[in-house]
Amino acid sequence: MIKNITKGNIVSQHYILCNSLLSQARGMMFRKRPLPLVFEFSREKINALHMMFVFFPIDVIFLDKDKEIVEIKENLRPFSFYNPKNRSRYVVELEKGSIAESRSAIGDVVCF
Repeated sequence: MIKNITKGNIVSQHYILCNSLLSQARGMMFRKRPLPLVFEFSREKINALHMMFVFFPIDVIFLDKDKEIVEIKENLRPFSFYNPKNRSRYVVELEKGSIAESRSAIGDVVCF
């Protein structure tokens, strides 16, 4: 479960942890529908995203080492790229509309 502790609500009931190089490389590529994915990296860094071979828009939350939201990207379009401005240790990819529905915002703390 992915929960926004600050707001006290659920962002997603389930997720898939992507902490291996292979799972991170695949991400949402070639999937038929969006699945909540949590990417865990060994340190905070700029984690640029690509949407090559992803056929639906998604929402993305970038978290620091303390799982505080440092950046949000809603409605990331298929076959596009996104280069965040802030360093993150975790990247959470969600179904489009999940950020608005959970009212998640920069500064909120998330747990999973």
